[in-house]
Amino acid sequence: MAETNYVTQESFDRMQTELHSLKSIDRPAASKAIAEAREKGDLKENAEYDAAKEAQGLLEAKIKYLEGVIATARILDETNIDASRVSILTKVTLTNLATKKTVTYQIVSENEASLKDGKISVTSPIGSGILGKVVGDIAEVTVPAGLLKFKIDNITV
Repeated sequence: MAETNYVTQESFDRMQTELHSLKSIDRPAASKAIAEAREKGDLKENAEYDAAKEAQGLLEAKIKYLEGVIATARILDETNIDASRVSILTKVTLTNLATKKTVTYQIVSENEASLKDGKISVTSPIGSGILGKVVGDIAEVTVPAGLLKFKIDNITV
């Protein structure tokens, strides 16, 4: 994971808090669960021990992932965002030219994407398709369902 992960200060702080919790609370709890399961006898037929080891493996994978994201994070300052064209952290109002439906999305990193919160990833088909566009531009975006055309109505920070 050598690529840069662009995140807001809020997301960076949230990831650091989660990582601290995983290391200081969840990791010791996983070790304790393994120790308790080990005391219950034969490890070959001990499903509780196998489950505890698997849970520990998933926990360690999550810790490693978060450490990688934090290590490659670049914190974006919202005050330095240029709202003249679509870029990461801008809020974009689009009109789907086929359905005439208008939506507003904030362009964010993959780690922050949440469709229910109106945040789409800069690497998603729509996010990458509208990147660099200015108000009034028509963006042609290829999605799994086919080709969509969006008009850029507004860009804000």
